[in-house]
Amino acid sequence: MNESQKNILEGLEKLYPDAGPELHFSNPYETLVATILAAQCTDARVNQVTPAVFRDFPDAKAMAQTTPEVLFPYVKSCGFKSKAVNIVNACKIIAEKYDGQVPSTLEELTALPGVGRKTANVVLAFSFGIPAIPVDTHVFRVANRLGLSDALTVEETEKQLMALIPRDKWSQAHHWMIYHGRRVCHSQRPDCEGCALKSWCKAAHQEQMINPKADAKKRAQARKARS
Repeated sequence: MNESQKNILEGLEKLYPDAGPELHFSNPYETLVATILAAQCTDARVNQVTPAVFRDFPDAKAMAQTTPEVLFPYVKSCGFKSKAVNIVNACKIIAEKYDGQVPSTLEELTALPGVGRKTANVVLAFSFGIPAIPVDTHVFRVANRLGLSDALTVEETEKQLMALIPRDKWSQAHHWMIYHGRRVCHSQRPDCEGCALKSWCKAAHQEQMINPKADAKKRAQARKARS
């Protein structure tokens, strides 16, 4: 860890000492469903939808008994019908294979329909207390802009952050970066002038790094051309 990275992590912790999940859930099943729905959707919208979902389908076994056609009207405002399909099918597996209990390993979770590493890590970190760094679009953007990572993919970013950040702060650091991404380091118009971390930020001094996702594509193309 270099000095800038150390200062950035300390700065994030000071800026967002109470950062925590903004999705509403109270058990592993609710965490799984809410996180699947949150893909490409705001937490606020998901929080409007899930009370009715959890009322009428209170656990994985109840969800496994319904169909995507029945569930979709509940969650339509969160996006694609595939989310309803994945939730129902994942819960069928959970009901049949795990007696209705959401599994607690990365391998088992990512084998479920609609569950990638990010969703699995959210469930592990915030339902089972297993340290993890879920990397969503905010974490990917903020980590690479600030210089906490220098990665072409979400998975590379996750590995680099895990190597950099002390294990006991993984889950907290995830939320620090989400909060910073939502409040300051926006995707299109980051508030660099108002950012308390500007003096240590890699992107603040490299205009081409303003959009890490696009920059990752450029770097990947450059590496391919050199090989």
